[in-house]
Formats: sequence, C-alpha cells, structure tokens
Amino acid sequence: MKKFFVLFAACSLAATSYAQQRPSDELAFKIKNEAFANSKINDLAQFMTDDLGSRLAASQMKLRAEKMVVERLNKMGFANSRSEAVWDFEKGGWDVEKTYAAMTAPYYCAFSVNPKAWSGSTNGLVKGECVVLNVQTKADLEKYRGQLAGKIVLMPATQNYTISFEPLASRYTDEQLEAMTLDRRASVNRRAGGFGNFDMSAYRTMMELRREATKMIKDEHALCVITGSGSFNVPSATGVSYKVGEPEPIPELLMPIEDHGRMCRMIQKGEKVEMELEIKNKFTNNQKINNVYAEIPGTDPKLKNEVVLLGAHLDSWHGGTGGADNASGCIVMMEALRILKDLGVQPKRTIRIALWGGEEQGLYGSRGYAKNLYDEKNKKALPDYDKFALYLNMDNGSGRFRGIYLEQNDLAKPFFKAWMAPIESLGFKVLSPNTTGSTDHEAFNALGLPAYQFIQDELEYDRTYHTIMDTYERLSLDDLKIDAAITAWLAICAANDNGRIPVKPGYPAASKPLRY
Repeated sequence: MKKFFVLFAACSLAATSYAQQRPSDELAFKIKNEAFANSKINDLAQFMTDDLGSRLAASQMKLRAEKMVVERLNKMGFANSRSEAVWDFEKGGWDVEKTYAAMTAPYYCAFSVNPKAWSGSTNGLVKGECVVLNVQTKADLEKYRGQLAGKIVLMPATQNYTISFEPLASRYTDEQLEAMTLDRRASVNRRAGGFGNFDMSAYRTMMELRREATKMIKDEHALCVITGSGSFNVPSATGVSYKVGEPEPIPELLMPIEDHGRMCRMIQKGEKVEMELEIKNKFTNNQKINNVYAEIPGTDPKLKNEVVLLGAHLDSWHGGTGGADNASGCIVMMEALRILKDLGVQPKRTIRIALWGGEEQGLYGSRGYAKNLYDEKNKKALPDYDKFALYLNMDNGSGRFRGIYLEQNDLAKPFFKAWMAPIESLGFKVLSPNTTGSTDHEAFNALGLPAYQFIQDELEYDRTYHTIMDTYERLSLDDLKIDAAITAWLAICAANDNGRIPVKPGYPAASKPLRY
C-alpha cells in the first residue's frame, strides 16, 4: 500500500511539473482574437447543415457529405484530408426519396411524418382505413389476425404529452456546476448485471411481442405501420432491424404524439379514420462506415508522430440536417483546427481531426479507429496506442463549454488545471472527476486512454435532437465561437506540452471490448 502511494504521488508530481509548460498567454490571446474577430463559424454552420443535408450512416447522402467535407478540409489547407472505411455495416445504405401522409376521413389533414430508417416503401400512393393495434400479450394478437390486409396500423400510444413549466432552453447554474466537481464514485449503486432497477425480463418480453406483432402485420399485408413519437408536432427519428439481403421491411412512419393521439382517440370512439400515404425509400448496398480525417502535422522530431485527436460524429439521423447532433461538434473541431492553421501555429505533436461515421448506430467510426490502437484478440497494445496523446470529443449540442468530464482519471486533472487558466474567463471552469457516456470518447476510454467529452450547457438539446427539427436553427453561433477557441487552446496545450496525460493505471491490460 505504501509503495503504491509513493508511486502514485511521484506520477502525480511528474504530471504536474510537466503540465506547467503551457503555451504563452500571448498565444492564448491570439487564439481568442482569431476565434471572435475572424470567425468562420456561421459559414461552417451553413455548410454543415444547409449544404450537406441529412447524413444517415452509409446512405448516399452521407457519402456525398464525406466527399464535400474532404474537399472543404483540403480547401482550408489541412494535410492528409481523406475519407477511410473503418467498419463493416450490415444494414447497408438507405435514403428517403418521398414521404407524404394525410388523414382523409373523417376530414382532410396533412401530417408531418418521418419514415423509420431502413423501412420499406408503399406501392405508390395508397389509401386505407386505420386500425389501432392494442396488444399487451401474444394472445391479444389473435384478435387482429385476418383483419389487417390493406389497413394502416397505428401502434398503441406509449407516451402522453404533459405540460412542462420548465424553460425550453437552459444553462447550467453555478450550483449545478459545483455539484459536478464532486466525485461520485463512492455512491454509485452497482447491481448484478449492471442494469440497476431495470427489468431485463420484462424488456425481453416486450421486444419478443414487438417482433411477433411486426411479423404478423407484414404477413397480413398491411399497408404501413405508424408509431407516435416526438412532441410539439415534430416527429422523431429511429430505425428498424434490417440487414442487406433480407426482404424489404414493411413501411413504417413516425408521427408526433399529438397527431397519432388524435387518430387513436377517434378510432376508439368508433369513428372511421382513413389515410393516404406515399413513401419511397431507396436501399443501396454500401456496407462500409467511413471516417473523415485531416491534420496539422507535428514538427518536433521526437514528438511529431504522437497525436492530439479532435473529434465529433459526421453522421446524423435523416429527418433534419443534424444541426445540434452533431454538425455542431464538427463545426467546432473544424474551426479550432482552422484557427491554429491560420495563426501559423507549429505544434510539436500532430493535431488531427476525426469526423466519425456510424456513431448513431453504435460508435462504429471511433471503434474502427480504436481497433488500430489495441489488439483485442491478443490483449496487447499496438504501436499507435503509445502515440495517443489526447482525445477531445463534442456531442452534446451547441451549448457553451463549461468544463470537461475527466472519466475518473485523476492523473489528468493537473494537466487541465494548468491549461485552463487563460480560458477560465470564457466560462471554462469545471473539472469533473466523473464519467459521461453514449458518445465516441467511450471507444478510447475502454482502452484506458485519455479521451474526454466536454460539459456543455444543454440549451434545448433534449427537445430537438433525433427529430426533423434538428437544423441550422438549433445552433447557438456565439457559443460555438467560444467552444472553438477553447478547443484550439487545449489542443495546442496538449500538442506542445513536454508531458502527456497518462493512461489510467492498469491499462491496457484492463481493456475490455466496448459493447454499445
């Protein structure tokens, strides 16, 4: 125990001494001045949303976006701009070509709807009566057998709208930020299986019932399945289970709970509700997930092969243009790299931007990159593992950076503590020892590497992401300018520091496969 403490203390002191060697305050001033006086944020924001459009994984629109982004990165003067395939993707490509849905009886009303990704198409314009499939058990399905041919099936409501008195957009309070600085490791409730109070048995039963219902609906030759999801008359976005080579799934639409609820209530009262639909989706055999890269090469003979990585996911769902999720992250990372490039900064280490593919389907892009760092089969680090200096990730909308999650790596704190002094005036003050999940830094955290997600003001993120409303309008341009300045500063700090944030003690031996 004493030997461990001495070693830990020595490592901490070494890290602290190295981390004091941050770049000059003059450079910090130049970065902030470039970020605010010569900002390209608005231009990048329009490019990443209006120009690129939606970017569903492996879709033709995603491939188009990758080509356009590589061209843009080349135009900005970065080195080694490219797109690379990193993961096999069984779903293949899928794009929306036409979506129309309206209630025609008892009166006409056009609806805002969004097809489920990888669902099928109708045979042109089709019309049919609506039926609510109200089932709780497999036995309930038998009530509908033989009655669904030519019908439009409304799945039962799973959520109801309730009035909220909370603001639509919000920033973290000082009290909330202070609470983030407290270490929660001791109070985490760990239960067998890691699911807490989650009833896995009930979940499996529900999923089995859903599979049985979907099979019966398709076997009965229903015209379409409609599910209520999303509110404020804004449909959300999800996908269906599908692999290349399987029969085309039945058409499925997502409809706001207000419109879905209206039709369900009318049917339950005995009204005859009819709809007309035209859904045209295109399947393509593109079974690859691609990442886009560019960089500013390192200049130090001993350190230039080490990498400071800046990342965000380029893919989006198909309803909007992926403004908050996650064009915002791509915009910030591209602008941060531009700031350093236009200032003529010469980093010791290479600073690389990675715009990931397939994040929404399983962190495939970042996991594909991580495969080149660690040999999972033989349980050993690959050469690039030891060249991984830092990863900074953005994927929580366009809110202002307030700090960073340190992922329980105590050895990282002295570095960020030293680096953050010139950017505290921008509101970057919180070093949280805790973890956060569900985005690309996890691919590297699983290997014990220094990879971190920013703490961001939430704004209206939860209301808009994964919906058709996720567009340019969801971007807070002033916040993005600040985020880009912070990212550029932290990147050059990590690139030029003589020391490096250590990997977590016990790694890479403790590395485990990331399951998403």
